[in-house]
Amino acid sequence: MKTPKQILDDQKNPKIQELKAAMKVNKDLRMHERYQVIVLFLRGESYKRIHEITGRSHGTICSYVKAYRNGGIEGLKMGHSPGRPRQLTPQQEQQLYQTVVDKTPKDVGFPAKMNWTSPIIRKWIEREYGVLYSDRGTRELLYRINLSFTTPTYTLAKADPAKQEAFKQEFEEYKKNS
Repeated sequence: MKTPKQILDDQKNPKIQELKAAMKVNKDLRMHERYQVIVLFLRGESYKRIHEITGRSHGTICSYVKAYRNGGIEGLKMGHSPGRPRQLTPQQEQQLYQTVVDKTPKDVGFPAKMNWTSPIIRKWIEREYGVLYSDRGTRELLYRINLSFTTPTYTLAKADPAKQEAFKQEFEEYKKNS
């Protein structure tokens, strides 16, 4: 609970007032937490006490304080995380793309497979480049190189609708009599 002295001290400190104003208009919980850490820091709370209040590690608190010292309130804003570095070179990704587009799994040594699947692609990448991907990582890679990941559906392009209907009726009769 804040004491009347703390409230007065907060009102006298323009930096705390700026942070509190940002907290009021902010809708992002993670940014709110960053602002809260800095308010506590500006009030003179120890890192240990800030940790007890927020549950953030010493390293995280230090990084927030450093960001605030270097860039003010703007320094606390989160940037875009680039993620993990790519495991395949652009040339390897292009070779993967060409292989999937131009060849079947059977063409590159997989037994009697007509369609590429993400597990087959994963095995091919491991065999060709020695790089291990997870299922999700494989699907994200396919998306990144503009290959869609779908479950194949089979349609008979030259199927006769009348013969198909006759077969369905014949099959239903067979099921009833069996």
